[in-house]
Amino acid sequence: MAAENPVESLQEEATCPICLEYFTEPVTLECGHNFCRACISQCWEGSTTAVSCPQCRETVQQRNLRPNRQLANVVEIVKRLSLRAAKGAGGDGVCDRHQEALKLFCEEDQTPICVVCDRSRAHGAHTVVPIEEAAQEYKEKIQAHLKILREEREKLLGFKVTGEGKSQEYLKQTQTERQKIVSEFQQLRWFLEEQERLLLSQLEKLDEEIVRIQNENVSKLSEEISRLSELISEMEGKCQKPASEFLQNIRSTLSRWEKGKFQQPEEISPELEERVSGFSQKTIALLEALRKFKDTLPSALERKTGELLGAHRQANMTLDPDTAQPQLVLSQDQKSVRWGHTRQDLPNNPERFDPEPCVLGCERFTSGRHCWEVEVGDGGFWAVGVARESVRRKGGISHNPEGGIWAVERDWSQFRVLTSPVTPLPLSRVPSRIRICLDCDQGQVTFIDADDEAPIFTFPPGSVPGERIRPWLWVGGGSQLRLCP
Repeated sequence: MAAENPVESLQEEATCPICLEYFTEPVTLECGHNFCRACISQCWEGSTTAVSCPQCRETVQQRNLRPNRQLANVVEIVKRLSLRAAKGAGGDGVCDRHQEALKLFCEEDQTPICVVCDRSRAHGAHTVVPIEEAAQEYKEKIQAHLKILREEREKLLGFKVTGEGKSQEYLKQTQTERQKIVSEFQQLRWFLEEQERLLLSQLEKLDEEIVRIQNENVSKLSEEISRLSELISEMEGKCQKPASEFLQNIRSTLSRWEKGKFQQPEEISPELEERVSGFSQKTIALLEALRKFKDTLPSALERKTGELLGAHRQANMTLDPDTAQPQLVLSQDQKSVRWGHTRQDLPNNPERFDPEPCVLGCERFTSGRHCWEVEVGDGGFWAVGVARESVRRKGGISHNPEGGIWAVERDWSQFRVLTSPVTPLPLSRVPSRIRICLDCDQGQVTFIDADDEAPIFTFPPGSVPGERIRPWLWVGGGSQLRLCP
């Protein structure tokens, strides 16, 4: 808030926001902000990339520093006004006790004093230096601290860039793994289909050979049965005849009987039996291996998913109607929201978003791990994630962590993360259900494709500040989002 005293207000306008002293050789940046030439040069010292304004963070060109001579003249006027005001009102520039100018600095008491104070008993044994000399010394100390702070800031910016780079690297790795999985399973399917075809073909050949042998045996047996039946009938008739007639040609009859003994049919060869037995054992071993593979696969997938998600508690989410923008229509159970064609007549309470088509979840989280799923369907314009409870509700809002929002969005043909700037996601398809996993203790948010458990994106640890966090939905025209039970 600006000072109520006009002189103090003028002093603030004549003060450099970096060194907090009156401007020295003031220069103006492209964005309109002013700084001392030495201060802004020191602030940008060593930077090889694009630089930004320390106040508004807008990217500017170092060479476009324009001297502000009018501001320099105003600074000189402000200095004279400040000295006159201080002398007239006994302000900071004049000793309250002796009404003398504060030209000295007591190092023991760490305070400016006048020449009369220097001769007094209170400061007689203290080390006293000229105030300008002391100011220069302390400026150097502050500048040293500023250098350390700027270095720390650069380190943090480096960590941020490194973290974002690692996230992109991890996403590329997961995409590569996804392609490997699809390729390996496709080859596995081809292999299993080929094995199935070969095994069935071998079975079919065995069937044909078994049927051939069986048919041949049946034909031979039928012929033998018919021949034996004729011989039995003939011999039964001969036994009915008188003895004299019966004994005629008896030797020939007995010889024919000996020749008519039954011939054993061909049995299934041991070789064929061995082939059938071996094939059966081979089939049993293959099917047992497939069963083991099938049984271990789900547990491995569940273990990998568990490692990714951790122990997140499934939250039963509902939407807060007091935060819904008037164009949004909530279902009766407060789990579904869609874009309406007409604006509803709702109270303009401070919690309500307007005009941004947003709505918050009723649940508020400050600690622990929580997850929930949002069914996004095939709508082309939406965003889901989390937001600080203090997120801006009125007017335009920034859909990024700087604005208090951590989310992913679909913008028709593009699917991306709402970072600053936004990060496109190289997904082969847009998920129909998204699982949001919030770890308040670690300060991170993870988005997962709930249909195939594939990770989408993770805001790294420390990204989400330690304050109250709520689910956040943004609903564009033609879209409908639903919180899954």
